[in-house]
Amino acid sequence: MPIDTTPKPTARPGPLNDQRIDAAQIRQVVGRAVQSQKILDMHTHLYPPGFGTPVANKTGRIDPTGLMLWGVDELITYHYLVAEVFRVVPATELPYETFWTWPKDRQADHIWRHLFVENTPLSEACRGILTTLTRLGLDPDEKSLSAYRFFFSRQDPSQFIDRIMEMSNVEAIVMTNAVFDDNERARWIKEPAIGSDPRFRAVLRIDPLVRNFPAAAEHLSQWGYSTGRKLTAACRGELIRFLNDWIDRQQAIYIAMSLPPEFTYPAAASDPIAQIGERILQEVILPVCRDRKLPLAMMIGSSLQTNPLLRDAGDTSGRADVSSVARLCRDFPANKFLVTMLSRENQHELCVVARKFGNLMPFGCWWFLNNPSLIDEITRMRFELLGRSFIPQHSDARVLEQLIYKWEHSREIISTVLSDMYMRTAKTGRSIYLRDVQRDVEAIFAGNFKAFLAR
Repeated sequence: MPIDTTPKPTARPGPLNDQRIDAAQIRQVVGRAVQSQKILDMHTHLYPPGFGTPVANKTGRIDPTGLMLWGVDELITYHYLVAEVFRVVPATELPYETFWTWPKDRQADHIWRHLFVENTPLSEACRGILTTLTRLGLDPDEKSLSAYRFFFSRQDPSQFIDRIMEMSNVEAIVMTNAVFDDNERARWIKEPAIGSDPRFRAVLRIDPLVRNFPAAAEHLSQWGYSTGRKLTAACRGELIRFLNDWIDRQQAIYIAMSLPPEFTYPAAASDPIAQIGERILQEVILPVCRDRKLPLAMMIGSSLQTNPLLRDAGDTSGRADVSSVARLCRDFPANKFLVTMLSRENQHELCVVARKFGNLMPFGCWWFLNNPSLIDEITRMRFELLGRSFIPQHSDARVLEQLIYKWEHSREIISTVLSDMYMRTAKTGRSIYLRDVQRDVEAIFAGNFKAFLAR
């Protein structure tokens, strides 16, 4: 289901909206505006119940390979906490292989004991769990997970989505739909209407086309697309057909791919796989995005499986080449690029490049940057360099209830930073009005993304 990108009327002048805000009132007014603003969460890994859920629940419908993750065991075994627990109980004491043979509830019990009971939960990942439990009316001081499991087992998944969205004040959730994931792809094929839940929007995720085309080509051939391993004219036509088929099937609102720190444009001459990936980007993906008026989201900087024994928890980050982003924006001015980068060191350069290209939209504090000190730093820098022409945050949530803490924690930081920006502006003698705050808050939490889609 497409995002409604119809421009919303700005607040009309009137006694309330024309109210001038004194410096002493700014924090309170901004705080209220930020808390009441509905969010369009433009990048998550969440799914509606139609994609199946592996969690025991009130409905009794359990799908072991289901993609809708929720409940306390999913929260506690999230890969952030898996990596953290192996710092407390190292693999020399508990081998990785042993941990992975345990059922999820035993893994969760182990993590809870060592990170929350026997140690003070100080990390942002741990604090997020505590915020979530507390907001759900649960006692964060429990010594075991039994009471939490009982609470979640009594929930209806679809109704619980409504509750979590209401608590986090999220109006729409944008999924990440990986067409090269066999489990997810099979669900779209079997049930064409699977993406019709009005609370969710789809995004076509296509990493292998650029990162490893030979492997992707094998899948495409099995799916009825005559691609081959060389990018001939016929192959290009089949790749374009493939993308259009899946954009139509999902009603995708943008196309996305995650890229390693080593990604460069142009590709290195010594890397033939990267070179064919570059040609697919130039000759297939970007033309389709242009013709369908869809942004291309590039999430750059993830180094996969640095420690493969940790599985999903074993990925790290690396500094990437921002000049490649600049060259893409320059060479493809009719395309729109949503870009987030995983390295803190890339953030300033990305802001500077965004000042030069209106077809570039920086978004979010992704993954390892989703920590309060870094969100604060990056958001301040973006306001100072870009005004409000960016998207400060997305949840990147993989477990439903993460929406609660990720948005509560981020709203608090963004509110503080935005208040500081207004106070600096007010010191120049420029008046700040309530309508300014309402307009700006709506833009950064929803309007900028909608406008970028519609551009």
